[in-house]
Amino acid sequence: MINSGRCLCGKISYDFPNAPTMTGVCHCKNCQRQAGSAFSTLAGVPKVEFNMIGEPMLYLDSATKSGNQVERYFCGNCGSPIYSLIPSQPDTLFLKTGTMDDTSGFEPQFHAWCSTKQDWVDLAAEVPQMDA
Repeated sequence: MINSGRCLCGKISYDFPNAPTMTGVCHCKNCQRQAGSAFSTLAGVPKVEFNMIGEPMLYLDSATKSGNQVERYFCGNCGSPIYSLIPSQPDTLFLKTGTMDDTSGFEPQFHAWCSTKQDWVDLAAEVPQMDA
């Protein structure tokens, strides 16, 4: 099955052939600000499998709690966040799952940065939760 998606305006689209290598939810303040929401849902995709049409813009986010710079790619026309890159996993991009055409199979395998999650967000006890 081919996985596909696009930004809100359609100037950026993508596909990848295999299931994501991981799925998770990030509750860090920077992801909250980027998403304009309570958290960011992510799917790890090997860079070599990711095919994109269109040219995203890049924001270098160096004001992170971890101290590591995050590369945040987004559509320069509509502002949709597309994916992020982190230095500790250079071969994987972290796709923003809200841009995927079909998210029916999304189930988070973990929650990260729970120390800054919104108080009203309830997390399933069976899904691992990390404070960082």
